Amino acid sequence: MEGGMPNQQIMRDKERHDPKTRIDLVGVAMQVKRFERKEIIYSQGERGSTLLYIEDGSVKLSATTGTGKEAVVAILGRSDFFGEKCLSGCLVRRTTATAIAPSTLVVIRKNEMRRVLLTKHPFCNVFISYLLAMSLQTEEDLINSLCNRSEVRLARVLLRLADKGDHNNACAFEGISQGTLARMIGTTRSRVNFFMNSFRQRGFISYGIEFDGALWRNDGLRINSHLLETVV
Repeated sequence: MEGGMPNQQIMRDKERHDPKTRIDLVGVAMQVKRFERKEIIYSQGERGSTLLYIEDGSVKLSATTGTGKEAVVAILGRSDFFGEKCLSGCLVRRTTATAIAPSTLVVIRKNEMRRVLLTKHPFCNVFISYLLAMSLQTEEDLINSLCNRSEVRLARVLLRLADKGDHNNACAFEGISQGTLARMIGTTRSRVNFFMNSFRQRGFISYGIEFDGALWRNDGLRINSHLLETVV
C-alpha cells in the first residue's frame, strides 16, 4: 500500500457515523423538499442561508474554477448534512449541489439551526460529531490524493460509496458515472474505465440486473467491499 495509510482507516465511515441513523428533527422548523435526478438544489456563487439534511437519496457537490474546470467535492447520501457553511457566516455557496438520484431533503434556515443547537443538546452533540467526522474525512481525502496512485484513490471512493449505499437498491449508485468518479479522484475518464474493468475482472465490482432478489436498474453497480479493501 502506498502512502503509509493503514487499512483500518477505511472503516472510518462506519466508526464515525452510521449512514442508516436518522436524526430526531421533532420541534425543528423546517421544509421537506423533493428533488429529481439531475435537478440542481443550489448553485455555486448564490447566496446561502439554509442547510440541508438528506432524508433519502444522493447528492453531488461540485465546484467549477474560473476556467471552467469542474471538481467533484463529495457524493453524499442518507443522513448527511450539506450547506452547513452558512452557519459560519459564509454568505455564498462555494459548491453546486445536484441530486444524482431522486432525493428527499430537509431544509433548515440558519437562524433556526442556531436556535436548535443552543436548545436541543442531543441534536447538538450529533451535529458536532458529524462536523468533526467530516473534517477528518476531508483531511484523509487530501492525504489520499497526495500520497496514493489513481487506482487506490478510486478504490477508496468506491468503498465510501458502498458504505453509504443501500445494497438492496441500485439507485444508490445511479448517476455516478465514470466521469464523475474521474473528477472525484483527479484523473481521466479513460483511466477510471481501465481500473473499473480491472476491478470487474478481479471480482471487486460487478454490473448486473439482479442482486439478492432485488431488481437492479440501469446496470446497477455492485461493490464487493471485502475484496476491494485489498487494493488499499
